[in-house]
Amino acid sequence: MAEVMVFHHGQGLTDGVRAFAVRLRRAGHTVHVPDLFEGRVFDSLDEGIAYAEATGFGTILARGTAAADGLPPELVYVGFSLGVLPAQKLAQTRPGARGALLIEACVPVSEFGDAWPGEVPVQVHGMDADPFFAGEGDVDAARALVGSAADARLFLYPGDRHLFADSSLPTYDEDAAEQVADRVLGFLERIG
Repeated sequence: MAEVMVFHHGQGLTDGVRAFAVRLRRAGHTVHVPDLFEGRVFDSLDEGIAYAEATGFGTILARGTAAADGLPPELVYVGFSLGVLPAQKLAQTRPGARGALLIEACVPVSEFGDAWPGEVPVQVHGMDADPFFAGEGDVDAARALVGSAADARLFLYPGDRHLFADSSLPTYDEDAAEQVADRVLGFLERIG
């Protein structure tokens, strides 16, 4: 079984993110879920992003990377939207990473280094018409990552929702979220 760190999205550590972590635990994985917003959960993505901007994205990223301190290096990093930043950074820069699951976001590999580490498998998941994922360049970064990494997959789901995998939000898409969960569990079983 794998040891996993799950980073929440811009609305905070919601019940939906917690439920995702519980699902991974029920499958036998050890799961850590740090709170990058120090207990704050927001009713809207705009409010959460405003908090992240006021706090500083560098601070949020530092909280995420610090959350891995004291944990074994052999982690799988999972990020939802904003949480992709620390997940991707740790997967690219922390020796021993076992894998990365980037959900609803992806930044260019050059943000955290010269290349994706060849020994780290990665999956990227997003909706094909999500204004953030598809409209702001994340899907292009994901395609570039998949084109350059040895063990990488991009999964596109039909739809225009952001945060579609969070069961506690109105943007939840059950069919797409179930596909994500199945693929994540398959990924963890393969590398666990």
